[in-house]
Amino acid sequence: MSVRTAPATPSAPAARPAGPRRLPGRPGRRPGRDRRRSGGRPRTPLLSRAVANSLLIVVTFYMVAPITWLVVAGTKSTEDLFGRPGFEFGEFNLFGNIAAVWQWDGGAYPRWYLNSVVYSLFGSLAGTFISMLAGYAFDKYDFRGKEKLFGFVLAGVLLPATVMALPMYLLFSKVGLVNTYWAVLIPGLAHPFGVYLARVFSQGYVPAEVLEAARMDGAGELRIFFRVALPMLAPGFVTIFLFSFTTSWNNFFLPMVMLSDHELYPVTLGLFTWNTVAAQSPEFYRLAITGSLLAIVPLIVAFVMLQRFWRSGLTAGAVK
Repeated sequence: MSVRTAPATPSAPAARPAGPRRLPGRPGRRPGRDRRRSGGRPRTPLLSRAVANSLLIVVTFYMVAPITWLVVAGTKSTEDLFGRPGFEFGEFNLFGNIAAVWQWDGGAYPRWYLNSVVYSLFGSLAGTFISMLAGYAFDKYDFRGKEKLFGFVLAGVLLPATVMALPMYLLFSKVGLVNTYWAVLIPGLAHPFGVYLARVFSQGYVPAEVLEAARMDGAGELRIFFRVALPMLAPGFVTIFLFSFTTSWNNFFLPMVMLSDHELYPVTLGLFTWNTVAAQSPEFYRLAITGSLLAIVPLIVAFVMLQRFWRSGLTAGAVK
């Protein structure tokens, strides 16, 4: 006996997902086309971009114009300084000006330059290291009155350096340190803003789990700081160092109060003396301008060489 099976009925077509119908003769838009055009972000109005760009141009011109004038004036002779407009080149005399600056008064400018290097480089390195130690301690250790002491340190940011110059002069005169290198180096070791930055960097760069693992391995606290924490804090160290180096290199009022020996002057105070004499001897204008041009070279070199660490350090804590 044969068994018949019912003929298979054709299955119903699958239902199309609901969506906007494409009109005949009108091509549909590709998905994501608008997002690709705008980069996934809302479009910025043209007026806002124009205002922002104009503001950037004005600020850039404001910052670059003095340096441009200094470069142009550093190539001029004394006659061209007074006989030509400020941004117009005269007879190129840059190397002659540099030689005159370097040889004036038996080489006073090289001594001032070396003094500034000593004050800024060694003072900033020592001050940055002390700030890193203090900031790390405020972040990773708990002790009685920690936040009150940290607030007392931050209060130092509110005190201008000019206010502290006279009390420091009186203190240093009692211990016989006035008119010495230490009179300029020691005040630079205290950097309240550097302590604050060091604590922020320690919070963002040094995980507590890493320190606990090092303690479980038997490492002491000093070894943990030097071998574990300090390498992680390298961007923060460079950032604080650059701030401290710039402040120390441009320091003027404290050396003027503390120093009376011309051989101990930094370059800022030496250029000030030349600029003061220039009212009676116009030849000193050329020396002061060329000396100012040479004085900004270390700052440019420091920022160019360390900008990679500096830029990464400024973004600490911005992204978790």
